[in-house]
Amino acid sequence: MVSYQDVYPSPAILRSFDIVRPRAAELLNLEYFEAEPARMPHEVFSQHLLLLNLRETPMRVENWRDATHRDFIFLPNEIVLTPAGIRSGWYWHERSKVIVITIMPDVLYCCATSELGLVLGARQLRDTPQAMDADLCQSGAMLLDALRTRAIGSEVMYESLARIFLVKLIQHYGELRSEALDFSRGFTASHYKRVLDYVAERFGELITIEEMARVAGLSPAHFSRRFKEVLGDSPYQFVMDYRVEQAKRMLSEQGRPTADIALACGFADQAHLSRIFKRLTEYTPRAFRSSR
Repeated sequence: MVSYQDVYPSPAILRSFDIVRPRAAELLNLEYFEAEPARMPHEVFSQHLLLLNLRETPMRVENWRDATHRDFIFLPNEIVLTPAGIRSGWYWHERSKVIVITIMPDVLYCCATSELGLVLGARQLRDTPQAMDADLCQSGAMLLDALRTRAIGSEVMYESLARIFLVKLIQHYGELRSEALDFSRGFTASHYKRVLDYVAERFGELITIEEMARVAGLSPAHFSRRFKEVLGDSPYQFVMDYRVEQAKRMLSEQGRPTADIALACGFADQAHLSRIFKRLTEYTPRAFRSSR
């Protein structure tokens, strides 16, 4: 089987694997296209494919899925799902403005079973060729925005938002085990984004679980459990990771004392920064600064 990237008729404007760190890139790959009318050959692909339409107006698209030919109007806030392992081809009749997300099946399976206690049915993605899904489209748009900013800390945001995207995909198109956790579909990507933005705005201040939970609209205990289940890290770990990314930026400012950087990033003191920095990067702040 081939990958979708092998047969794209035009280059992407933005690609996540050119930007994000490996841990984030392994979750999913996002590419953004504004492509003139064209077609893709019929192939059997190794990845799951999701298309998210960012055009303000609908567009005509043709899609072949094994022996089925679909000629349809692709609407805003609509997703198209093409699972790995089936023969598919495409023809779009107008200039596209689309997010293309590819996910390796083993990554989706691992996320569903190991982290969420969910099982994806063998035909789940096959039986849902397209759907109106404003929440998932919004999650994809947030991923694109995180790539576009390329600010310090955006990689941490991208990884977190990628996990949110996978959880939303699995929530909507997976099958529950009897012991599976109850994820509220009313808790949207925007709710998570508010928490992430809260950390980005206040990383240099005292950040408590209680205040993050208030922003999320959940009890502290429920928030901590859900955050860990969805993002893979505890709230504390996420805050530390984001603070370290900001410390990296400040360490590039030659002459700025490390003790000042520690306080500016919300660490108790220089020793606290050094301990967390080395645990997350394998470098001391001094060694990291010397390597710049």
